[in-house]
Amino acid sequence: MTQNTNNLAAFIWSLADLLRGDFKQSQYGRIILPFTLLRRLEGVLEDRKEAVLAQVETVQAMNLPEEAQEKLLLRATGGLSFFNTSKMDLSKLGEKDIAANLESYIQCFSKDAREIFEHFKFVEFIGQLNDANLLYKIVQKVRQTDLSPKAISNHEMGLVFEELIRRFAESSNETAGEHFTPRDIVRLTTSLVFMEDDDALTKDGIIRTIYDPTAGTGGFLSSGMEYVFELNPQAVIRAFGQELNPESYAICKADMLIKGQEVKNIKLGNTLSNDQLYADKFDYMLSNPPFGVDWKKIEADIKDEHTLKGFDGRFGAGLPRVSDGSLLFLLHLISKCRDTADGGARIGIILNGSPLFTGGAGSGESEIRRYILETDLLEAIVALPTDMFYNTGISTYVWILSNKKARERKGKVQLINAVNLCGKMRKSLGSKRNEMDETDIAMVTRAFGDFTAIEARELDKPAEQKSNRGRQSANPKAEVVKTFASKIFNTYEFGYR
Repeated sequence: MTQNTNNLAAFIWSLADLLRGDFKQSQYGRIILPFTLLRRLEGVLEDRKEAVLAQVETVQAMNLPEEAQEKLLLRATGGLSFFNTSKMDLSKLGEKDIAANLESYIQCFSKDAREIFEHFKFVEFIGQLNDANLLYKIVQKVRQTDLSPKAISNHEMGLVFEELIRRFAESSNETAGEHFTPRDIVRLTTSLVFMEDDDALTKDGIIRTIYDPTAGTGGFLSSGMEYVFELNPQAVIRAFGQELNPESYAICKADMLIKGQEVKNIKLGNTLSNDQLYADKFDYMLSNPPFGVDWKKIEADIKDEHTLKGFDGRFGAGLPRVSDGSLLFLLHLISKCRDTADGGARIGIILNGSPLFTGGAGSGESEIRRYILETDLLEAIVALPTDMFYNTGISTYVWILSNKKARERKGKVQLINAVNLCGKMRKSLGSKRNEMDETDIAMVTRAFGDFTAIEARELDKPAEQKSNRGRQSANPKAEVVKTFASKIFNTYEFGYR
């Protein structure tokens, strides 16, 4: 992130100074993000606004359904995916009737854009801001920020929006883990998934798809696009995702709209019971599904698909116990892989220890692991440090899978022990006390890229600080040396025959 974009994000987030006292800290983002989106949309539409307004009366007189009207009005935007039919903008809302005028302005957006504000419950916050005599002040401050494409590109605006999302995550860290994957984990996983294709991604005319079935606020989708953009600014990356939580869905959709993506590719709903992208296959997939969440509510749907469709569905390999649906998401991703004949696919998914260790021989979990190994999809598993996530301190792992393994990786699985590759944060965010810096991430990606065994290598990391409180042992344990290692195994060594 450049200094300019960082400064812009800090300026926008300073709206929180006006909110302090009247709103909870965890609500700041719910106000700041939609206002930022509104200002950006306004700037993007500025040059085409008159052209759209000139068509409104003609199109409305046709008495067509909303969808048909939208198609006609979109033609006047010159290739944009949204429009607004109001003669107002933030500079024309006035002070006396500002709440009603702002609500009317929002309602004049095309359906996809309007839906984002609805999921933010923006109208409710407009009312609360008005009651607190803050709405006019907020609007005036937002107006001061030029977020038009002439002032800030789509890529830079995406970085600003991501920084605002990160600040929102920090300000609401008691629930952040449900919706936000920490940025260091996102960077690591994205690098591991994309790095094998670096050469291909630098070619002219590249078009690739990226998918996250548990999209949250869109962190993985944004990171994937950013990775490819840095390699090849001319590459076209099309983002797809589905998210269960309406607010996270709204943030993700807003982020994709700001980046110029087709927001109709971001869906709301339960991916496992209602896959709204069921016919699509993808090049790259990234996911951080919820840890240890049961699937009782959708048990009938999942079991029906397993029984009736078998391997023609997503869950033919087996079903895990109802108390943890992590492996269902993994099977779902495998089913979404583009065929090898069409270029194949790569997957990066973050899981806890349960999918690795739960279930004896013959269990659903064991059969799923057998299927993954026998089809030679698993490339590597990276063991992460503990205390890396906002809402849990448990051990976690990054699984990398692919149906287009390089020749030297066929029949092999790489295990990387990166549990000590982290440093303490100056200030904890919920359960997140550790973070991986660029050097730590580079060590993992280098080990993965080199695909060689590394014997336990001592790390230059400070020892854990021992507490001085309570009774101290007369014979304290010797400090354990922190190490990093990588091992390579044949798939048959995991015990399946």
